[in-house]
Amino acid sequence: MPNPLLERSPLPYELPDFPLIGPADYLQAATLGAREQLTELALLATDASPATFETTFVALERSGQLLRRTLMAYSNVLPSHGTAELLDIDARMQALSNAHHDAIHLDGDLYARLLQVDASALRGEDARLVEQTLRDFRQAGAELQPAAKEALRSLNASITELSSTYSRRLLAGLNDAAVHFDSAADLAGLDAAALENAAAAALAAGYEGGYLITMILPTAQPVLEQLELSATRRRIFEASLNRGTAGEHKTIDIGARMAELRADRAALLGYATHADYALAAQTAPSLAAVRERLAALVPAALANARTEADILSAATGSPIRPWDWAFRSAAVARDRYAVDRAALRPWFELDKVITDGVFAAATGLYGITFTERPDLPVMHPDVRTWEVANVDGSALGLFTGDYFARPTKAGGAWMNSIRDGASLLGELPVVTNNLNIPAPAPGAPALLSLDELTTVFHEFGHALHGLFSAATYPSLAGTNVPRDFVEYPSQVNEMWATWPELAHRYAVHHETGEALPEGILEKLDAASLWGEGFATTEYLGAAVLDLAWHSLTTGQRVEDPLSFERDALLEAGLDPELVPPRYRTGYFKHVFDGGYAAGYYSYIWSEVLDADTVEWFKENGGLSRSAGEVFRNELLARGNTRDPLESYRAFRGRDARIEPLLERRGLKG
Repeated sequence: MPNPLLERSPLPYELPDFPLIGPADYLQAATLGAREQLTELALLATDASPATFETTFVALERSGQLLRRTLMAYSNVLPSHGTAELLDIDARMQALSNAHHDAIHLDGDLYARLLQVDASALRGEDARLVEQTLRDFRQAGAELQPAAKEALRSLNASITELSSTYSRRLLAGLNDAAVHFDSAADLAGLDAAALENAAAAALAAGYEGGYLITMILPTAQPVLEQLELSATRRRIFEASLNRGTAGEHKTIDIGARMAELRADRAALLGYATHADYALAAQTAPSLAAVRERLAALVPAALANARTEADILSAATGSPIRPWDWAFRSAAVARDRYAVDRAALRPWFELDKVITDGVFAAATGLYGITFTERPDLPVMHPDVRTWEVANVDGSALGLFTGDYFARPTKAGGAWMNSIRDGASLLGELPVVTNNLNIPAPAPGAPALLSLDELTTVFHEFGHALHGLFSAATYPSLAGTNVPRDFVEYPSQVNEMWATWPELAHRYAVHHETGEALPEGILEKLDAASLWGEGFATTEYLGAAVLDLAWHSLTTGQRVEDPLSFERDALLEAGLDPELVPPRYRTGYFKHVFDGGYAAGYYSYIWSEVLDADTVEWFKENGGLSRSAGEVFRNELLARGNTRDPLESYRAFRGRDARIEPLLERRGLKG
């Protein structure tokens, strides 16, 4: 069959025809696409006519469309449905992409041609494109001497190879860490639906019977909140915590080596550490500013966590252990606030949450509507696709949701773009959400925990950021914003999960049709600060660990990664025995295979904007079209077409205040 990637897809919105695309097609199209783009850029670089904005920067944006659509399709299918055949080609695909990036950004003639453009009269998005493109070239090493460029190519290739290996081992380790139980008695506390799901997971994994508790990416596993036996909780917790530290799926040494090589690369590019290098492209003013904020938050967060630990210990008369924390914390919430979080799952059925919750909020705020398109091809049968229209009926884009865990899917939750909303290319956005909700047994509904409910809304916030893109140039479109800004719109969208007028629409008991019991939302709000000490400390542990790894200096080598990890947490004033970090080095996909290296602080940095924005919505009509239009037009649609903090000020009328975040997290004063 002809390679479907070699031509623009004839499907609506140029959706790739995933079932027709094989691993060899991705390799062939990427190879040809890279060659094609280098030919285009060679002509651009050697053009003897006067350099203009159109013949350089705009031409660069237009170039390489075969490679671009191939890599966007591949980067969506690999983490979502990484079959053995796709995993086999991943090292070659990553190596090709990395080498191609270097071939462009280390091309002295191309960079010189860009510098010839007089951009002094440019304004708006055009000026932003010049600024960001030149910065990207400098960050990539365009101004290095030839010998240094060769050294940089070698470092980039080594880091890319290690990242691919880390990714493969991480997925294998995630599947291998699943814990099998022979008896349902070991899983006392799980409801019938959860037990049925665990039994189905065991059969799917090749067991003759019993029950399999599968893992999600973070340290904390949602099931620990419900399981009544401490011994069962301990088995699951330790299986999660020890991932990547030993055996055939060991990743901690790979992560350490990547951090060392990133330090060497940063020095080559003129930076003291990789963290300094990464922060140069973010909204945070400096690495020192980030460290100062984390250092200010750690003592208060840990003090709150220790207070919570004392309360949990007093409730049972025995010291709290990490594997018991979620279960005991849920019990205290029930006693203090009359809230049984686990018992609320029957009211949060996935389909209802999507249509009458997530989509209804978007319609209420922005007037957009959703029509499911089961006729369009998908990469896996679990994937669902919706066509999204503006309030006037005009096409906005496509949204696909892939919500269930499976052995071929990376852990965690994320959003990707298959097409950017970029008018230069005549594209409308195609965006995806991926979650890892345990797949229900055949015919059974998918019921969500409160955390999973929040994640569904969170990831759709990213999707809206992509769908509303009104950029001209693809490199500035949608979520192509600084890493410490990209989480902000998604965090804002979480607020609608428990917005009363919306929750009363979607929170309906899946069997009886009964509405969410009166007063539950108020009780959840009253209990919102309970557990924030643990949650904030757990997050800060991961952020501190990320910065510790990426604050290595060139030549610094880590002989014992486990000791390095522990020392970094203790030196920051944290207590990993009491509250382990949300991610440890062995399964920290964000920073070793996800683009967040030295950027995991972004969540708390963005949350300052988020908490301040929630206050704005409350002051300006809440779930209303007028408020939604302001947020869409001044912020979501802007992408990186101007400084994102400028967009924030245009939306909010001022810089963000930190007080709403401190109050939300229980850190005020």
